[in-house]
Amino acid sequence: MFSQILIGLFGGLITGVSPCILPMLPIIFLAGATGASSDGKSPSRKYPFLVTLGLVVSFTIVTLLGSTVLSLLGLPQDFIRWAGVAFLALIGVSLMIPKVEEWLEKPFARIRMKQVDKRSNGFVFGLVLGTAYVPCAGPVLTAISVAGSTGRVGAETVALAISFAVGVAVPLFFFALAGRGVTERVKGYRKRQRGIRIAAGGAMIALAAGIVFDLPAKIQRAVPDYTANLQRAADKYLHGERPGKFTCSPDSAELADCGRQPEITGIAAWFNTPGGRALDHKVPAGGVRLVDFWAYSCINCQRSAPGIEKLYKTYRDYGLQVIGVHSPEYAFEKVPENVKGGAQKLGITYPVAVDSDLKTWSAFDNHYWPAHYLVDAQGKVRHIHYGENGEARTERLIRELLAKQNPGKKLPDPVFSDKDGPKADAARAEEANPETYLFPDRARYYDGKIPFAEGVVDYGQSDDPKPGKFNLSGKWRADGESVAPASEGSSVKLGLHSRRVYLVASGKGEITYTFQGRSYTKKVEGIPNAIDLLPGDAAKRGTLTVAASGGVRLHSFTFG
Repeated sequence: MFSQILIGLFGGLITGVSPCILPMLPIIFLAGATGASSDGKSPSRKYPFLVTLGLVVSFTIVTLLGSTVLSLLGLPQDFIRWAGVAFLALIGVSLMIPKVEEWLEKPFARIRMKQVDKRSNGFVFGLVLGTAYVPCAGPVLTAISVAGSTGRVGAETVALAISFAVGVAVPLFFFALAGRGVTERVKGYRKRQRGIRIAAGGAMIALAAGIVFDLPAKIQRAVPDYTANLQRAADKYLHGERPGKFTCSPDSAELADCGRQPEITGIAAWFNTPGGRALDHKVPAGGVRLVDFWAYSCINCQRSAPGIEKLYKTYRDYGLQVIGVHSPEYAFEKVPENVKGGAQKLGITYPVAVDSDLKTWSAFDNHYWPAHYLVDAQGKVRHIHYGENGEARTERLIRELLAKQNPGKKLPDPVFSDKDGPKADAARAEEANPETYLFPDRARYYDGKIPFAEGVVDYGQSDDPKPGKFNLSGKWRADGESVAPASEGSSVKLGLHSRRVYLVASGKGEITYTFQGRSYTKKVEGIPNAIDLLPGDAAKRGTLTVAASGGVRLHSFTFG
């Protein structure tokens, strides 16, 4: 439970400083400046706290229970969002017209604390803002939203949701606090209060109108996602190193056999298909399928969609089939007409499957927006990519599959540059090991003489492995996600060729390791964590030998 809370806070803090929050910051700042005390001389000190509390409460309830409550009440799934937008505009009007504010606050008079005067009820504003504004979908929010949409809500999910909402609210609280602080220092605040309230009201009305016309999303798409690496770190702790049910590593430079494509099932509607009919589960003969999980309000998906559309238009006549599986993050994204409208705004012409109940999402064991799965004509998943970018690599692998399945058929010139293409991939392959899992189910790079198997096995003494491979010496206990030493003197040997190397380990104890004649020791404690074994960006080649104490489990090596 404690780890879930920490993950939620971390993920919320990242989201709270991400590009998607930028359009909200002026509103929060001005809100802090408008919470006047009853004497009208200074902004209320309680106001930023109340705004933050309202955000936490509304966001938690809407995320976890919004879809269920709307279904029970028989209300449209986008009711909460549009109600929030309407109330946001109404609050803007109330700041400009005091009589409207008095009328608006009457229903909340009984639940307010006596100490809170009638002009300082930021709690209402926080409630409205949390329902009207949709934050970016990081991995933590993804897990919460999916749990809420599928009814899998337990104590850990609630803890995750509350801690995430608190994490998001913290940066916004400081903005509201800054707004209050500025007005406290402005001489003659009482004289300027009316003008500040009118400005804040106008800004809130503008935000409400902007949400209606999708203007905040356009701003967010224009700003690079500077928190992407932090989001990936949060995902590592939340979901671990395993890419769901598939047996290959995401973002590998080459095609792999990841396992069979799960069925695309439970689809509420199809569009961009002949007559709105469902596509066949089987990949067309000689073709290649790209399954793209997305949601139309997800900013990362909005940035990714043009690249997918470009690939589709370039290669559809050569055998590429794209299926955009729309898996909703929020209740209003379950409405097929909303999805269709969102796809049209993004210029999507490839087939879209509306996965409103997250049936296909669950079948793939997916937990990302966006996520791309490349499937060959035999129905095998050959490549997985999570997040934005990667178009050049995906294009290269699509071309490779099409060329193998249709020998002699001339393909059009590539449409993406080689900045992340074959040359770059080859260079990375030369300078970095592939991600290496240290348990039998996914030990693609094991190079020992004795078969790697679950349970306790004595692997004897091993030679130095080849570059990019690993082997084991001594006794080891292996399970479905890790290995642990079963005797003293046991070690893992890795043929290292990389600039950076990280060991994902868990438990409590120590690891000792040697490289090029030097020995090192580091402590291990708690949940799986990536340990930087050899800091520095200089190229490293040779045999890395790692030993661990009995309370430590080793999961994987990752590289950079």
